[in-house]
Amino acid sequence: MSTATLRPPEAAGIGRGLALALLAHGLLILALSWGLHWHSDNSPAFEAELWSSVPQVAAPREQLPPEPEPEAPRPDTKARQRAAEEAAQEQREAEIAIAKAKKLKEDKAREDAARLEREKEAQDRLAKEKAAKEEQDRKKEKADKAAKDAKEAKEAKEADARREALRQQQLRRIQGLAGATGAQASTGTALQNAAPSASWIGLIRQRISQNTTFDAEGTANPEVEIRVFVTPDGQILGMKVIRPSPDPKWDEAALRGIEKTRVIPRDGSKSLPAYLDLPMRPQDLRPR
Repeated sequence: MSTATLRPPEAAGIGRGLALALLAHGLLILALSWGLHWHSDNSPAFEAELWSSVPQVAAPREQLPPEPEPEAPRPDTKARQRAAEEAAQEQREAEIAIAKAKKLKEDKAREDAARLEREKEAQDRLAKEKAAKEEQDRKKEKADKAAKDAKEAKEAKEADARREALRQQQLRRIQGLAGATGAQASTGTALQNAAPSASWIGLIRQRISQNTTFDAEGTANPEVEIRVFVTPDGQILGMKVIRPSPDPKWDEAALRGIEKTRVIPRDGSKSLPAYLDLPMRPQDLRPR
C-alpha cells in the first residue's frame, strides 16, 4: 500500500473561506476609519453683522463674576468644632439636669400632697375622737348628776320621814301630858320625873366623842349645848344648837360627831325621851 493513500482527504472550499474572512476584516477597518473622521470639518468660518437703519451701540458684553474660591480650612476649625460639640454636650447635660430637677420637684409636690392628706386625716380622726370623748363625758356627767339628784332626793325624803316621825312622837307626848304627875310649877315634858343617870350621860358622851374630831387650841374648853332628838329605841332623828359656844368650829365638830353616831345607847330598859340636851366640851374628847 502506498503513502498517498494513508493521508486524510483535504477539506473542500477552504480557500474560499479564507478569502471571505480577509474581505470582512478589511471592510471593518475601513468603517472604523470613516467613523472617526466624518465629524471633522476644516471649511473656513464666516461672520456676518446686521446693520439697522438707525445706528445703535451694542451693549457691553456681560461678564459673569468669578466663582468664589473655596475657603481654605482654618487652623482652629477643629477647635471650634470641638467647642461646638462640648457646648452641645453641655446643653444636653443642662437639659437632663433640668428634667431631673423638674421630676424631683414633681415628686416632692406629690409627697407634700400625700403628707398633707395624711395630716388632715389624722386631724379629722383626733377631732372625731375628741368629740366622742366629750359626748361620753357629757353623758357621764349627766348620769352622775342624775345619781346625785336621786341620792339627795332620797336623803331629803328620809329626813322628811324622820321629821314627820318626830312630829308624830311629839304630838303623842303632848297628848299624854294630861296624865303627867309633875308639880304645878314643873317645866318638864315627861309624864313623870325621871332624870337620866350620870353614868348613862357619860356613856353617851363617850360614844359621841369616838366620832368627833377637833383640834383644840391651847387650854380653851368652850361648851356648846345641843338638843338631840331621838326615837324610843335610840335612833337619832335630828339635832340643833340651843346654846352655842364662843368657837363656831367646835359647834360644827360636835354636830358632825353626833350625826356620825346615829344611835345612842339606852339607859337600861327605860324608854328614851323625845330629846336630850347634851352639853359638850373639847376636853371631854381627851382620854382620861
